Amino acid sequence: MSWEPEIKELRYREELARKMGGEERVSKHKSFGKLTVRERIDGLLDEGTFHETGAIAGKARYDEDGNLIDFTPANFILGTGRVNGRKVVVGGDDFTVRGGAADGAIHGKQVYAERLAHDLQLPIIRLVDGTGGGGSVKTLDSSGHTYIPVNPAWDLVVANMERVPVVAACMGSVAGLGAARVAASHFSVMVEDTSQLFVAGPPVVKYGMGQDLTKEELGGIQVHRSSGAVDNVAKSEEDAFEQIRAFLSYLPSNVWQLPSIAQVEDDPNRREENLINFIPRNRRSPYKIRELLPMLFDHNSIFEMGRYYGGGTVTCLARLNGHPVGVLAPDPFVNGGGLTAESSEKLECFVDMCQTFHLPIVNLVDQPGMVIGLPHEKKGTIRKGVRAISAVYQAKIPMIEIIMRRVFGVGGAGMSNGHGLNQRYAWPSGDWGSLPVEGGVHVAYRRELEASEDPEALLKDLLERMESIRSPFRTAEAFGVEEIIDPRDSRPLLCEWVKDAYELLPQQLGPSLHGMRP
Repeated sequence: MSWEPEIKELRYREELARKMGGEERVSKHKSFGKLTVRERIDGLLDEGTFHETGAIAGKARYDEDGNLIDFTPANFILGTGRVNGRKVVVGGDDFTVRGGAADGAIHGKQVYAERLAHDLQLPIIRLVDGTGGGGSVKTLDSSGHTYIPVNPAWDLVVANMERVPVVAACMGSVAGLGAARVAASHFSVMVEDTSQLFVAGPPVVKYGMGQDLTKEELGGIQVHRSSGAVDNVAKSEEDAFEQIRAFLSYLPSNVWQLPSIAQVEDDPNRREENLINFIPRNRRSPYKIRELLPMLFDHNSIFEMGRYYGGGTVTCLARLNGHPVGVLAPDPFVNGGGLTAESSEKLECFVDMCQTFHLPIVNLVDQPGMVIGLPHEKKGTIRKGVRAISAVYQAKIPMIEIIMRRVFGVGGAGMSNGHGLNQRYAWPSGDWGSLPVEGGVHVAYRRELEASEDPEALLKDLLERMESIRSPFRTAEAFGVEEIIDPRDSRPLLCEWVKDAYELLPQQLGPSLHGMRP
């Protein structure tokens, strides 16, 4: 006797599930310029690789004879697929069913997605479009009681941050637990114009805080471009998918594997002539760091994260002769490149991510130290700066410094672990010390300057005397810096270093001693 009737019913139920919230709701959803969750999954994954799990989970109604008369699928779709040939877990909210809220979901599906990534040691991608939390208060009418909240699968959410790449995309109006699922990631992106992110949406905020705001005003791009809640902004959903694919290409599938080395055509011995005059002789003149990066790293390999949060510190992924690396660099146009509370948080999180996934770090140093002044004292900059320095000291991955200009104070000293093998190269433009000479002279010679009949002339004499002493060649004479190099030699030296770094990485595979937090 054949089981063909059951297979026929299975296919029928799968067809019903693919209709999602129905034609009317799907049309309304797409009218806002948004893709459906199934279109998103197809657009993100390699063609034809999606294998769905739990497709026919949902809420069904039957007639008196037990025949199916109505079916609403769960508003969370999960499965596995491939991104650039690599297997991943993907889970997405279906906004066309109850707005992606929990009362249209089956929490077991979200839990299963996290468990699948955790136990199979696969990267997980969350396409978040809804609240995903407790759902509407209306559900209390049917349940007859309230409850103490527990975030579904949060033990796995936390554990996954320590073992597999976690990516999250904010694809619509995302609140509560949905917003938390976006933030609990190694890389997050939200879509311009069609996505918003908040702890609670406008109606709750209006009632609880008396603030009457639209969704865009409360949690749109103009809020979160520089809030630090998400890493990057995408111009479209397709752009978000491209950023996700790019981010994953630098990371291994889990902490027990090494990052994949790409085939490149860029010459590892490339010497850029413009490097010889890139750093201005006037120490007060800034320069455009993003024009420098392509001169050092493989062509078209730079992927920046969190550009507008903690902007004085640039964090990006890149490649050296095909080898993925993390990059720390200054932006002198933002607070002189100094460490603020925000840039310290950004640096700490980025270093921890590189440590988690065994990415060597190239640190391009022009660090004037922690930013000073009352506003920064009020933000507790010293504590957050110390946390960032601690992340650098705790990191066991290979790290190299290219000292381009300034290294001053606690912040400058904390850019590398000076108590270990401190691999570094300095450019002739290097300038370092406990304080910049200009400011230090005013402090050290305050009494003499106050007592002088001509303080301006004395100050000029002192600065001229210090100018020769501050030469990096004087430091090299005392072996206070290991090598001063022609800046044009930087890329060849970095490409040689990264080969040595990757020889050491197999000894470090597995989870880090301290877990990664968002």
